[in-house]
Amino acid sequence: MATAAVTDDFRLPSVNYTARIWDDTFTSFSLDDRVQEKYVEAIEALKEEVVSMLIQEGKTASIHEKLVLIDTLERLGVSYHFHREIENLLHQIQDYYYNHDLFTTALGFRLLRQHRQLASSSVFDKFKGEDNKFKETLKSDAKGLLSLYEAAHLRIRGEEILEEAAAFATYHLNLMLDDDDQQLLLEFPLLEEQVKRALQNPLHRGVPRIETRRFISFYEKDESRSELLLRLAKLDFNYLQNIYKKELSQLSRWWNELNLMPKLPYARSRVVESYIWATAFCFEPQYSDARLAAAKTLQMLTLIDDTYDNYSTIEEADLVTHIIQRWNIDEIEDDDDKIPDHIKIICVFTFSMYEDYEREAAKRGKSFAAPYAKESVKHLCRAYNKGLKWCMGGENSNMPRFEDYSVNTVITSCLYVFCSWMMPGMRHVSSKETVDWLMSDPKIIAASAKVCRFLDDLGSYQRERKEGRMLTGVDFYMKEHGISVEETADKFVELAEEAWKDLNEEWIVNSSKTGRGYYRNIPKDMVEMVLNYARVAELNYRSLQDGFTKPEILAPHIATLFVDPIIM
Repeated sequence: MATAAVTDDFRLPSVNYTARIWDDTFTSFSLDDRVQEKYVEAIEALKEEVVSMLIQEGKTASIHEKLVLIDTLERLGVSYHFHREIENLLHQIQDYYYNHDLFTTALGFRLLRQHRQLASSSVFDKFKGEDNKFKETLKSDAKGLLSLYEAAHLRIRGEEILEEAAAFATYHLNLMLDDDDQQLLLEFPLLEEQVKRALQNPLHRGVPRIETRRFISFYEKDESRSELLLRLAKLDFNYLQNIYKKELSQLSRWWNELNLMPKLPYARSRVVESYIWATAFCFEPQYSDARLAAAKTLQMLTLIDDTYDNYSTIEEADLVTHIIQRWNIDEIEDDDDKIPDHIKIICVFTFSMYEDYEREAAKRGKSFAAPYAKESVKHLCRAYNKGLKWCMGGENSNMPRFEDYSVNTVITSCLYVFCSWMMPGMRHVSSKETVDWLMSDPKIIAASAKVCRFLDDLGSYQRERKEGRMLTGVDFYMKEHGISVEETADKFVELAEEAWKDLNEEWIVNSSKTGRGYYRNIPKDMVEMVLNYARVAELNYRSLQDGFTKPEILAPHIATLFVDPIIM
């Protein structure tokens, strides 16, 4: 690890990143419109049947049956076809779901909170005994415990009963898995698979499409399945996958034509991995332009990030920052001999990306977003530059306060850039009000960014320590608080959990129509994109790994989402 302050011309030893592993997998893909038309015809016919089912269930089904149907539609990834019908069903049950067993009560609670309704955590009081602890009789209710566990992950700060619920459910679910005869799980053969998955990654924190693909595989083994819903889910998944393949083909050709990597050998080529972030942000078919923008933007930001963190001297980083602040391509041409080639390439590429953005925004009547999109990149580069100087400063230098570091990382999370650069493709963003909201530094941005930062720092500390390169947030926290690496790691896990509680509160309370509604005029898809950023961060940085830097980690997900269709 760095031990002393460095000079302005010191250059880090570059990390040799893994080459991209998908190469031309998607380049030659050609979408057959006739195949898509057949999918649409079949999907539309099945949708009519499902709408009839939802209407009938609304009239005759029990609370339990309604909740299970909603949950099944959502986990199969087809609920976006039935927004109105699902909202109607939730409206019917919102005042009655808690008069049932643990499974049903927890399921109703989770679904309402997922739909931004502040269901009260007091609904779980009845499951506690006279000692104010969860009743021992619940420990044998495997389905109820799993439902409680999933519900508890939508908790916000101060909800002690949900903290207790999470601990209680986690403990007893693990006991069931460790039990030699696993008698409780034997009653429900498919439940063991769900329990293992949930303990690894709770549903609320999962990337929607990845969770959908897993659930379809699970659901087709469920003897109580609806063949109608299963067929709709499979058709819809394959239909969307073809759209994704088409978009990946466009992205791959765009990236290959630019041919930047031979000139920037220190940087990561991650177009396909960028696209998995884009799909996590918004998977529905109507957001094709937003996904393409997100993937291109993330690849652009990756080049900028690697220029700061993996190659540039402090002097060069200052120069990149200066050029981006000036935002004048003529100055690059005028000072051509004085600017290193890699800096020219990065800055010219960034400026050309913005020119494309301006044209697209104007075409869609969203030119109001363009000035903020440019400013977000300027702000990001200033933050990158500040962070580089802190992280290269050495243990004996004046380290930043952890709070200052944390504030800076909200900017380097790139969330402000993503939100602004995706605006032209976000259908419901239609006025400058969304830009003004972003400029107000909403708490939901900070919460989502911190989930990513704390998880990433835990993994990057191990890498940087091993490679003897740069300081990280872990170093800053240890020095400021005088604690060990192990204690700091535990603290970062706790900080990530607290950030999730803040994120939940912003999603459930502040963005809803029924809560405080601070964001009530902000399009739901924009707020949901911020929530999904934390979800895809969990995917990438879980278990102290970096799936974006090491593409083999994300490869199985990419294969199932974008390569292999589901067999009908």
